[in-house]
Amino acid sequence: MSSTLLELTRAAHEETEKLERLIVKDLQNEPASNKDRLSQSHRVRHMIDQITTTTYKIIEIYEDKDNARKDEIAALGGQTASGTTNVFSAFYDRLKEIREYHRRHPSARVIDTTDEYEELLQEEPQVEFSGEEAHGRYLDMHELYNDYINSKFGKHLDYTSYLEVFSQPHTIPRKLKMTRQYREYLSKMVEYLVYFIERTEPLQDLDRLFLKVSSEFEEQWANGKVDGWKDEVKDNGHVSDEHTSIDLDYYSTVEELVELGPEKLKEALAALGLKTGGTVQQRAERLFLTKNTPLEKLDKKHFAKGARKPPQQNGSVVAVSNQEDDSKNIALMETKIEKLCEILSETIMRTKENVEKKQALTYEEMEAEREDEDVPDIESDDEDQQIYNPLKLPMGWDGKPIPYWLYKLHGLGQEFKCEICGNFSYWGRRAYERHFKEFRHQYGMRRLGIPNTKNFNEITSIEEAQILWERIKEKQGVNKWRPELEEEYEDREGNIYNKKTYTDLQRQGLI
Repeated sequence: MSSTLLELTRAAHEETEKLERLIVKDLQNEPASNKDRLSQSHRVRHMIDQITTTTYKIIEIYEDKDNARKDEIAALGGQTASGTTNVFSAFYDRLKEIREYHRRHPSARVIDTTDEYEELLQEEPQVEFSGEEAHGRYLDMHELYNDYINSKFGKHLDYTSYLEVFSQPHTIPRKLKMTRQYREYLSKMVEYLVYFIERTEPLQDLDRLFLKVSSEFEEQWANGKVDGWKDEVKDNGHVSDEHTSIDLDYYSTVEELVELGPEKLKEALAALGLKTGGTVQQRAERLFLTKNTPLEKLDKKHFAKGARKPPQQNGSVVAVSNQEDDSKNIALMETKIEKLCEILSETIMRTKENVEKKQALTYEEMEAEREDEDVPDIESDDEDQQIYNPLKLPMGWDGKPIPYWLYKLHGLGQEFKCEICGNFSYWGRRAYERHFKEFRHQYGMRRLGIPNTKNFNEITSIEEAQILWERIKEKQGVNKWRPELEEEYEDREGNIYNKKTYTDLQRQGLI
């Protein structure tokens, strides 16, 4: 029954429409946490892949390369193989086939697959993340960081600083990029960033993104406008002469040349007219001889047959072409990395902030924070509704009005105003008494030039505070010991004077 092409086409269209409705229904639900958002994105991605696969099957049926669909449609119209038309005969033959099918399968019934499709919304895809990535919230660049600081093109810096510079490969000097180690480093970085985006942003179309990046790169490369490679390309599309051979000034041992690989060593030797055979070690030793020894002084045994001088045309063109391809591939990978880092800019920033924060946390604090991140923030549906509060009671910690008995117990209906605090209102005796030690009241007293001591508790009027402060100053002035009046001096005759009088008489020469 369901083996006909028309029935398969109808079923495929139905499946596509159901999956589209499920995608819309799933995206209408707001995820409560980052983990739920990832699960939702991966579910949608899985359904999109199913739609794509089904669509390819439908296209294949419509193309009808074997004319099977055309023959089936003709048979429904009653056309026979001889070309005659008999509609009634075709109709009754079809009816007989349907009756025969139901006679053989009397228990056959229509199966509703709606429930099966609804179960797709409950799936939780298993996405693997490392502990450092924290369910896709942060990047885990430690392996690439170790490769960077242990390489010749890298610098010795801390992990936080690396997170700032790894997205800028164009800042690395070009003379350090033409090595196999650097190419492997870029390849690993592109692979990791793509894998990370596939796990955290499964709806991102990376194929289309890379296609656009490649087309823009080709145009910039032809015009010599690629960052870090602007003087690499000439108008004729070839690499400049100064980069046709390996610059030996940056290599101090033969082992460093071995890392370039046999093909690059072979091209460099061929460009100089030297023998290209032997092992990688022998090629590196032969090329290293030219660092301190001119070609004219080298032994003839090192040169290829019939070539005393390095070829000026053919060999140079081959070296130029290979060198250009390597440079272009490296520049393309750098462009891809910069584009991927642009997409992950927020994640990179979060990673840097997380690393800086972890440096100041203990292990227990980090574990507690990780558990808090796993707890979803469930918002109540009641928040959107207006809360019934006719008595205008204060809100409690749960966002609902406190009980009325608690409101009366604390006297929260009693208002206290403080002129020193700018006529701010405090509700309840407890809040009123506490505010004398709070910043608002202390700031007001400081502006008045009055110390906020216990003597001024329960005083909220500016005038009362100033009067009390004047009285306190007068009282302190009466009781204060004044040495010029109270300090006593005695002369030779035994007369007693205070300090001021004694000083005046002594100044006049009377004593």
